[in-house]
Amino acid sequence: MTKKGVTIHGFELGPWGTNCYVVQDAGPAPAAGRAACWIVDASFEPEPLIDHVLHQALVPEALIFTHAHLDHIAGAFDVRQAFPGVPVLIHEAEERWLNDPELNLSTGAGIPVTAPVATRLLKDGDALTLGSSIWRVLHVPGHSPGSVALWCEGSGVVLGGDALFAGSIGRTDFPGCSFKDLERSIRTKLYTLPDETIVYPGHGPATTIGREKRSNPFVRP
Repeated sequence: MTKKGVTIHGFELGPWGTNCYVVQDAGPAPAAGRAACWIVDASFEPEPLIDHVLHQALVPEALIFTHAHLDHIAGAFDVRQAFPGVPVLIHEAEERWLNDPELNLSTGAGIPVTAPVATRLLKDGDALTLGSSIWRVLHVPGHSPGSVALWCEGSGVVLGGDALFAGSIGRTDFPGCSFKDLERSIRTKLYTLPDETIVYPGHGPATTIGREKRSNPFVRP
């Protein structure tokens, strides 16, 4: 989907149906003719995502994790092999999770997972630039301590990770989760975005902020 300067392609990957995204600058191509992109989350068996980037001749400028649960990081080494040196970004609260199967919950699932070390640590309010689009990092803890959403005000979109879903919210029964924190994050960080903002979640279909404010049964405005 192209939305005011960015194109977002979603890929449902792995046994948990994790939404991973290629976010592309939809502005004029640079002189070299290759548009920049981000890869946001990389689950198990990320070949369809990698193939898309290669076939579109995109240049990945970052691999950004919305959080470090196993189903969002399991394909990170495959992405790094396909695109050597691509920077890895994650919130500072989950830096250690990338290399700790206990923290990223993969040990409990019986499939220990690690990921490349982070090259940049994110904080709430950080500004990230992709081509001509400017994105804001929103720290939305609750599903995990370092969960982030990526909001592009100019394009009217937010990549929400596992915080807010269509008609639901992220699980809060894992170690490190907190329903109280997640509720606060949704009310103060996501429900304050414009109602028309499209939410691209970590699982399930896209929704809008306005729709969830009106009808989400778990968190009311």
